[in-house]
Amino acid sequence: MSSPSGAEPETMAKGFFITGTDTGVGKTVISTAVVRLLHCSGITAGAMKPVETGCEKAGDLLIPHDATLLKRAARMDEPASLVAPCCYESPLSPLAASEADDCKLPDIAKIMAAFWELSAAYEVMVVEGAGGLMVPIRRDYSMTDLAAELGLALIVVSRPGLGALNHTLLTIGHAADRGLKVAGIVINYSRPPENSLAEKTNPGLLARLTPVPVIGIFPYLEDIHEEIIEQEALKRLALDEIRNYCGH
Repeated sequence: MSSPSGAEPETMAKGFFITGTDTGVGKTVISTAVVRLLHCSGITAGAMKPVETGCEKAGDLLIPHDATLLKRAARMDEPASLVAPCCYESPLSPLAASEADDCKLPDIAKIMAAFWELSAAYEVMVVEGAGGLMVPIRRDYSMTDLAAELGLALIVVSRPGLGALNHTLLTIGHAADRGLKVAGIVINYSRPPENSLAEKTNPGLLARLTPVPVIGIFPYLEDIHEEIIEQEALKRLALDEIRNYCGH
């Protein structure tokens, strides 16, 4: 579909759009992990979460906690309004949250302007989506459309257990239908492991069922601190695969 932003950049940005097979799979942890991995390998990475819902209300302000973590992880000095240009209080899809909060719909032109301003300052951008690819941002514009307009390769964050195969393959298939590149799959334990047969067999099955590589299996973290995420990223994520997509 045609872009509602009207933005036609002269050059394509490098980086990743982090999406999930579902909500609550741990996209923010993996986005932070990718940012810190890139920084540790000498690549300056900026980050943003274009639309954040479920923000904390403090007086007249909305505090986007996910975007705040990403901003800190990327060592960014830019204002929060660039890192999280569209914020809502209700913990719903962007379209539903804008209606529940009785606010304007997410402004795609504003999102794209923030993205291009940030991408001019960093070698690579890491952009975290909300929910999965089919989540509606506006009535006729989804996370898929935003990922396509940004032109970034996808990293798909998946659960480890039962149902992960179906959800992951559906996500990858939809991305392929829309012409989106998928750089890799990260299986993330957003909850304590169950040590189930599905958890043990899913990584190998995904490697056989799709040409998209599994570029990491991330453990459950009781304490989500940047230092711990960085340590795990250095051990668990495939740096070479990630650097290849950054032109390094």
